[in-house]
Amino acid sequence: MGSCFSLQVSDQTLNRIFNCLIGKGYIRNLKKNLRALQREMEDLIAIQHEVQNKVARDEARHQRRLEAVQVWLDRVNSIDIECKDLLSVSPVELQKLCLCGLCSKYVCSSYKYGKKVFLLLEEVKILKSEGNFDEVSQPPPRSKVEEWPTQPTIGQEEMLKKAWNRLMEDGVGIMGLHGMGGVGKTTLFKKIHNKFAEIGGTFDIMIWIVVSKGAKLSKLQEDIAEKLRLCDDPWKNKNESDKATDIHRVLKGKRFVLMLDDIWEKVDLEAIGIPYPSEVNKCKVAFTTRDQKVCGQMGDHKPIQVKCLEPEDAWELFKNKVGDNTLSSDPVIVGLAREVAQKCRGLPLALSVIGETMASKTMVQEWEHAIDVLTRSAAEFSDMQNKILPILKYSYDSLGDEHIKSCFLYCALFPEDGQIYNEKLIDYWICEGFIGEDQVLKRARNKGYAMLGTLIRANLLTKVNTKLVGMHDVVREMALWIASDLGKQKENFVVQARVGLHEIPKVKDWGAVRRMSLMYNKMEEITCESNCSELTTLFLQYNQLKNLSGEFIRYMQKLVVLDLSGNLDINKLPEQISGLVSLQFLDLSSTSIEQLPVGLKELKKLTFLDLAYTARLCSISGISRLLSLRVLSLLGSKVHGDASVLKELQQLENLQDLAITVSAELISLDQRLANLISILGIDGFLQKPFDLSFLASMENLNELLVLNSYFSEIKCRESETESSYLRINPKIPCFTNLSQLEIMKCHSMKDLTWILFATNLVYLQIADSREVGEIINKEKATNLTSITPFLKLERLFLHKLPKLESIYWSPLPFPLLSNILVKDCPKLRKLPLNATSVPKEFQICMVPPEQGNELEWEDEDTKNRFLPSIKPVIISFNILCLSYLYFLLLFLSRLA
Repeated sequence: MGSCFSLQVSDQTLNRIFNCLIGKGYIRNLKKNLRALQREMEDLIAIQHEVQNKVARDEARHQRRLEAVQVWLDRVNSIDIECKDLLSVSPVELQKLCLCGLCSKYVCSSYKYGKKVFLLLEEVKILKSEGNFDEVSQPPPRSKVEEWPTQPTIGQEEMLKKAWNRLMEDGVGIMGLHGMGGVGKTTLFKKIHNKFAEIGGTFDIMIWIVVSKGAKLSKLQEDIAEKLRLCDDPWKNKNESDKATDIHRVLKGKRFVLMLDDIWEKVDLEAIGIPYPSEVNKCKVAFTTRDQKVCGQMGDHKPIQVKCLEPEDAWELFKNKVGDNTLSSDPVIVGLAREVAQKCRGLPLALSVIGETMASKTMVQEWEHAIDVLTRSAAEFSDMQNKILPILKYSYDSLGDEHIKSCFLYCALFPEDGQIYNEKLIDYWICEGFIGEDQVLKRARNKGYAMLGTLIRANLLTKVNTKLVGMHDVVREMALWIASDLGKQKENFVVQARVGLHEIPKVKDWGAVRRMSLMYNKMEEITCESNCSELTTLFLQYNQLKNLSGEFIRYMQKLVVLDLSGNLDINKLPEQISGLVSLQFLDLSSTSIEQLPVGLKELKKLTFLDLAYTARLCSISGISRLLSLRVLSLLGSKVHGDASVLKELQQLENLQDLAITVSAELISLDQRLANLISILGIDGFLQKPFDLSFLASMENLNELLVLNSYFSEIKCRESETESSYLRINPKIPCFTNLSQLEIMKCHSMKDLTWILFATNLVYLQIADSREVGEIINKEKATNLTSITPFLKLERLFLHKLPKLESIYWSPLPFPLLSNILVKDCPKLRKLPLNATSVPKEFQICMVPPEQGNELEWEDEDTKNRFLPSIKPVIISFNILCLSYLYFLLLFLSRLA
């Protein structure tokens, strides 16, 4: 029997099968669609690469990619992944096909796969059509700089212009502003910040950070991250390296400005994550600091110093703080207010605080009292100890080294608004033990100069010139305040210098006094008894002392430094001088002592003895017993370099620095002593011709002073047989240390061509020499044209030279010259200058002033540059008086 098989299929099922096989052809066209998808995807990836390259080029130019471009790139990446997944299984799917690809063994799964391929192909085609971008980026929205409220600046307009112009120079990526505390650096910095608001749209990101002392790297990163909106909780938990990476990622490719206010040490930009500013990325980093050293560490080797205000600008600021109502309340107050303002010495912080304090003072007596307090002890003035001195003290605290701190406090012993000789100050420091125990004087002094440089760079001292420093009066008050244990031990430092004292001040507890400075007063005698058992420093120089009692110094066994210089009437020292067993520094220069005290030989520790300009001192007999002596000055005294003197000096085995005047033959000085001479005076030397070869061999000669000597022809010979002029071998160093040359009353001298060899000359004065017609003779210098003279010259004084016609025959560079003084040189018609020869601050002083109008100039630019800088006779006279101090003292010594 046969069986019967029956298959029943619904119409709905048949329609589905038909659509699978015939419909859109997902199965039938699978092979074709897969090939098309692979081809179209390759084209899409190529377009993607082109778009990415465009974006990269634009972003290198600080453009920001369009959001639509980023969405398109993200979709392409997503499609690419999906396409790779589909293509990876295509061999398996193709094996499922049958009936020549018209059908599938697994219809449903092949249908789904074919549909995915078809839809993905369509999407790829759409993405291809959308990838044709005309623009892929746009300029980023510029950071909007909010202008900060600031008070009007007075006297800083030029400084603001200078700082802004430098910061915006293409080649400047880092700029530092340095200056003493309270000078207005932050105020100026805020003005610079606000100028960025005026040029809105130039920079992408603007960041201002107050750094302050002791700021840590992590704190700086956090402050910057807050400005960049990175500082969430997860970010705070990252290490410093990861934080730096995040900051760098945000700032890279951006044009940013980073302003760091009040930094005390180098800020490591790389460690923070700040891209280093350059001419390529156009970014800027600016900062303020009190220490110039930090500027160099940060990479700015030409920083801008913010200085105190000029007197009239200071007065304007002070008037604004006091107010017109107070100033007009009494006609006398205006004059008193000017005195108070002058006490601030142009320091904006002091002008503002003191001005605000005096704003309500309408009685004349209140202003007189203010002047008295500021003169006597400024630290006691209202608000000084809580609003001014603590701010300045940060600079002192930052010094770190206790010896440098002691060096700084020592400078407060000098008068307010005074100037301090560098080398003498350093010699004080050496004796006080601030510099160490180095027995080689040159090394000790070099270390002292390094410490002095630290104080200058910290803006605690001011460099006046190569020989002098100064201390701002308010900084001095801060130093005295610190020295007195913030006002608790006022008798630690007893300092009343240049205050008109006629007698020694009353001291409650002499035993508490450590240092005393009564210099530049009018005291005629000191006869009181004191028990200064702890005193180490006593400054009595430049009084009118006739009598210094032994009772006063009896108990000063710890005294290290005693300075009695400039007391012209004092002619002897008390026998109790022998009890000063700790004394290392004794200055008796410019006194009338007639002989060395008998007790001087007991001062076994004495290392510095200054007897310069002692007009009546004829003998130094017994000085050879001072075996510790390292520095001795006899310059300008009656003790000249005769045989007895040389015998005494030769026994001083530890002597390392000698200043002396000679009038006999120079050759009488043996080579050892000659090499010790740092300052040489030549008085009445009549050898003909004058042979400079011996002087050239003095390797430590720093100053040469010549008076009343026969200089008709100056020989510089290598051997006795050579007689031609200037035969020193230019390749052999000579006069390498000579920095100061003063010549007076050398009437036979016609020129000074030999000073071409003194390449380090800083100060040159030629006076009262009738035959000098030129400073450097062109014919004699024929073989020395490779030497450019005066490159280190700072001051040039020419006086009473009736035949002088020329300094040099052509314009010269004078990179350090600050002034030229010409007095009574009627034939001098041309100076060796052109428009670019000298620094901006240069001055010419002509006496009589009419001679300035008769000068001939290299060209019109030179005339326009220098004619306005010629100063009137009063300035010239003041400079002249200072420059002739040495010769005046020499003259007095000859008359005595």
